[in-house]
Amino acid sequence: MEDEQLLKKRFLDLSKQADRKGIVTFSDFLNSNEQNIFHQVEQTLFCRYEMNGGYENAERQMVAFLPDALYYEWSFPYSCIKIEPAYPKFADKLSHRDILGAVMNLGIERDKTGDILLKDSVAYLFCADSVKDYILQELDRIKHTVVKVSETQLENFSIEPDFACLSGIITSNRLDAVVACICKVSRSMASSMIANGKVFIGGREVLHNTYVCKEKDVISVRSYGKYIFDTVSGETKKGRIKINYRQYK
Repeated sequence: MEDEQLLKKRFLDLSKQADRKGIVTFSDFLNSNEQNIFHQVEQTLFCRYEMNGGYENAERQMVAFLPDALYYEWSFPYSCIKIEPAYPKFADKLSHRDILGAVMNLGIERDKTGDILLKDSVAYLFCADSVKDYILQELDRIKHTVVKVSETQLENFSIEPDFACLSGIITSNRLDAVVACICKVSRSMASSMIANGKVFIGGREVLHNTYVCKEKDVISVRSYGKYIFDTVSGETKKGRIKINYRQYK
């Protein structure tokens, strides 16, 4: 609880600095829970804000606090690092955990790193500019695999996360029904998960199971995963709703 209050104070301080000095200030990368804490104080900020994590629907995001009288061009202070095996024939299959562990072993704090996207044998790591050069210089091995690292220009970055495209049948678009479907649990279990603060929509904690899910809602469920509610594709003969959704791999 004390950490939560300190984080709220930090957000307010950053917004105050932006407003008073007329400059853009930035948070570190925030996880889903920290984003939810941010949204709890957004109505009391001293200025407007934007959030971004490098690509659409990024899980870990930075907040930029923007003064009203902004007189210069700005960009989020993060970079994207490409990580690939130096010798593909002799490379291990590296997981998200392997890559994150290797970066943490360099002494880099988690809040300085954003999402890690995997595509075939190549990984893309978003990180704060303040640690970019250190990672480029020091990261040369992950587990038993020798790797080479390079910076990827964000304007050329087009990789999308891997999804599993799935479908299901629900009785209504209420959040408890949708969570029960995508997590393969009972409706009562889904209601309990929602009430216990384990479900987030677009980074915001939702505690009411009566929330009506909309197309393109990004639903994160602790211990289960992250999903995009895509479309309602029709009805069954019994009047139930057919849905399509994607699960982040």
